Amino acid sequence: MSGCVFCGIVAGEVPAFRVADTADGVAFLDTRPVFRGHVLVVPRVHLVTLAELPAELLPGYFAMVQRLAVAVETALGAGGTFVAMNNKVSQSVPHLHTHVVPRTKGDGLRGFFWPRTRYADDTEAQRYADRVAAALPAGA
Repeated sequence: MSGCVFCGIVAGEVPAFRVADTADGVAFLDTRPVFRGHVLVVPRVHLVTLAELPAELLPGYFAMVQRLAVAVETALGAGGTFVAMNNKVSQSVPHLHTHVVPRTKGDGLRGFFWPRTRYADDTEAQRYADRVAAALPAGA
């Protein structure tokens, strides 16, 4: 898509520190990493959200994300990784991308999910579970 920086990276028109370039997607270093070695994985096609990723592309794309999570941990001697994706809200580039962030114990990252809250009781929790379940597409 014209004007999309990630499409430009995929096309080779925008410079990036590439980590992987396959039929399933392109992986490159985030220019503003949470920690050094923070990688972004993007599909080759321009899509904005996970919901738009065609079902036939899911296995290859997420296999690539999985391989990158292992590679980041191995290469950097990290204790693990944080794998995350924003859809619309907090998505700084409107092109589907998955963050693979190296983690070490005591690195100071408290996660992207704050502030945390609690359900009032089991009844309220079940109501939320039921609402989400009811919205699932058939066969999901």
